[in-house]
Amino acid sequence: MNLINARTFERPDQTRRRALRLLALGSLFATRAGAYAEELTRTPSMTEGPFFPDRLPLDTDNDLLMITDAIEQADGEITWLSGRVLDTSGSPLRNALVEIWQVDAHGAYLHSQTGNAENRDRRFQGYGRFITGTDGGYGFRTIKPVPYPGRTPHIHVKVSRGGTHLLTTQCFVRGAPQNDRDGILRSIRDERQRQSLLAEFAPLEGSRIGELTARFDIVLGLTPADG
Repeated sequence: MNLINARTFERPDQTRRRALRLLALGSLFATRAGAYAEELTRTPSMTEGPFFPDRLPLDTDNDLLMITDAIEQADGEITWLSGRVLDTSGSPLRNALVEIWQVDAHGAYLHSQTGNAENRDRRFQGYGRFITGTDGGYGFRTIKPVPYPGRTPHIHVKVSRGGTHLLTTQCFVRGAPQNDRDGILRSIRDERQRQSLLAEFAPLEGSRIGELTARFDIVLGLTPADG
């Protein structure tokens, strides 16, 4: 059951509270643990890149479109990004910290050395984090990534737990025309691993404001003791 339904004519604070509440519900991530007959394809490690925020914003929650109590939200195509953190057997990893960061709708990072800094959307949080629940689920309200010089649209993703870094990777837009020319994405030679990095950014059913939804599961190569 999809619990994320678009609503219009809400005050920004209502939208924000609804987003954070819905993204925390385990029913958004309904895949059962252990429901896989064979080992899942591990999500490949990718470069963190030079633009992890050099100064984290004061607001670091999982709604990147609204900063604290701002009245206006950021530019861009609203996207509900969700998924689960799993091991290769399909078992969920709980209490994992999932961090994401990406350019805003104008191609600028939350970083002092970003390109296009003069046009940066000050309403866009640029970075967010979420702690997975017992089902390994995570969720963010963000924007569909856009390209910037030399790169195809992507969202940076980092996973850690208990202070231990587990994986840094990137989520790409399936079908983006720049994918075939992106050297970082093309560096993943294994076809299954490369496909695992591509997420479908599809219209959110029932949305009257053009929202999108995307699912990006993260599969870690953990030993039983790690889980």
